[in-house]
Amino acid sequence: MAGASAVPEHSEAGAEAPAFLGVATSLSGRRWRQRSGDDRLGLAIAQRLGVPEVVGRIIAGRGIPVDAVEQFLNPTLRGLLPDPSCLKDMDRAATRIAEAVIAGEPIAIFGDYDVDGATSSALLARFLGGLDADIRCYIPDRRLEGYGPNAPALLKLRDQGARVIITVDCGTTAHEPLRAAADAGIAVIVIDHHAAEPALPPAFAIVNPNRLDDDSGLGTLAAVGVAFLLVVAVNRALRQAGFYGAHRREPDLLQWLDLVALGTVCDVVPLTGLNRALVAQGIKVMAQRRNAGLVALADSAAVAERIDAYHLGYLLGPRVNAGGRVGKSDLGTRLLGTDDPGEAAEIAGILEALNTERREIEAQVLAEAVAQVEDGGAGTASIVLASGREWHPGVIGIVASRLKERYDRPACVIAWEPDPARPGQLIGKGSGRSVPGVDLGAAVIAARQTGLLIGGGGHRMAAGFTVAQEHYDAFAAFLESRVRDLAPAGGVVPEIGIDGALALGAATPELIATLSGLGPFGAGNAEPRFVLPRVRVAKADIVGSAHVRCFLVAGPGERLKAIAFRAVGTPLGDALLASSGAALHIAGHLRLDLWQGRSGVQMLIDDAAFAAGI
Repeated sequence: MAGASAVPEHSEAGAEAPAFLGVATSLSGRRWRQRSGDDRLGLAIAQRLGVPEVVGRIIAGRGIPVDAVEQFLNPTLRGLLPDPSCLKDMDRAATRIAEAVIAGEPIAIFGDYDVDGATSSALLARFLGGLDADIRCYIPDRRLEGYGPNAPALLKLRDQGARVIITVDCGTTAHEPLRAAADAGIAVIVIDHHAAEPALPPAFAIVNPNRLDDDSGLGTLAAVGVAFLLVVAVNRALRQAGFYGAHRREPDLLQWLDLVALGTVCDVVPLTGLNRALVAQGIKVMAQRRNAGLVALADSAAVAERIDAYHLGYLLGPRVNAGGRVGKSDLGTRLLGTDDPGEAAEIAGILEALNTERREIEAQVLAEAVAQVEDGGAGTASIVLASGREWHPGVIGIVASRLKERYDRPACVIAWEPDPARPGQLIGKGSGRSVPGVDLGAAVIAARQTGLLIGGGGHRMAAGFTVAQEHYDAFAAFLESRVRDLAPAGGVVPEIGIDGALALGAATPELIATLSGLGPFGAGNAEPRFVLPRVRVAKADIVGSAHVRCFLVAGPGERLKAIAFRAVGTPLGDALLASSGAALHIAGHLRLDLWQGRSGVQMLIDDAAFAAGI
């Protein structure tokens, strides 16, 4: 979610219950779908909780039965945290790390450069460092080293004394680097969540709920969730070994749930079950402002209100990511791992500047990618592909996400650069984003197994890969064929889910406060989206570079502030700016408006449709 925008949901073509308010094709080209739910169940829940009926319908629409509502509203780790031993290789990994801590062996942490990797690395560094373990963190340079473990870096860490290396958010498909490490006598412990192949690399232990022989049922965890379970397991192994005593207190593991919450939200895993509990409890820890890096990051992003999942995914996460995208890859890990407020403020300032630079680079690459796709004709292709020389590899994932949203199809973006191993040849670093029903990670892994890629992997909704220029055409044809076969019969229809219609006057701070109890919101637990029927735009203007700000009016005295992000130049933005008083159905999310100390309400507009003739 870090750096992402609200994205359309999809359904298989064919089907269908009537479109909500009859909107089969909105200004953004989407169908409005009433989120499913039993109205009688919703009423029963509302009566039981003593909340507005719309809140009961929202809970019912999330598939929550009456007897599970209490756990849904108050998700606790006591009720949801599993025994870490249920994960394949967990006990083996925890025992080896505990032995290294007790013996004073140097331990290296090799992390990915995104938010999930940075939070995982910082979590392990804080836990192990707090035990006075000899640790060092290594985050690869995105441009020079690429994603995942590489043999030179692993061997360099060995030369520095590390005989135990923990990879986080990477390593599951790193066969050759891990073979080189094993041959050099390094015990590599992989902590990951990406899709795995039947054949695993020769690591000491691979803890990954998505390896094919793991039956833990924890496959939706982010890497930082797996890392937290590792911390629990290592802590238990140390306790059993008598490591703690009068001179060494056992750490409070819950103090680091703020890191777990940030990584979990930003990796866009479903916020259900254990993930929901980790994020809900982590947000409570974050409110205590104990992590100097997170405090500095929130201050840099001018977050004045209580932090929730929205702030993690859309404000804090992109800033942590900025270091790995267009700056120094280890900035995020350093920020989240420091206890020095001065150092944290300095790093947060650097990341703020890098995030501004990232947005500028992203806008340029996106414009070139859209022009390329349009010139080539998006047509009936099953997947959108764009590539360019001198495109910054740090923004191609975000650009792929934007293309997916624009064309409602899986999208891959490739940045070409000279191949250092083959003068005169190009090598492409690619990133892809998918839509529901199309497992892009599996398609990329299949292409690598076929010999079309130098490397690649991922999961259902996102993937990364490296391709030689001479194999690009064959790879593109392979992806087109594979995605076409994976796509639902009849294709997908872009749509957004609607929880109900709301009178403009009912959009109050009190309603928002009630709805907040249904959070944390994210993948798997969508933030409630309402439609304001038949409202009019009283005033609209452009703010920033591409946003449309407006005021919506209905009856006498009913007025609501609203904004549509990145809407300039789109049919939605054009309609808001020039609706000429026409009645509109406006769909979006409600937010508190705390500007200049006020406590009002505004709507974040996702979509709209003209009411006349519908």
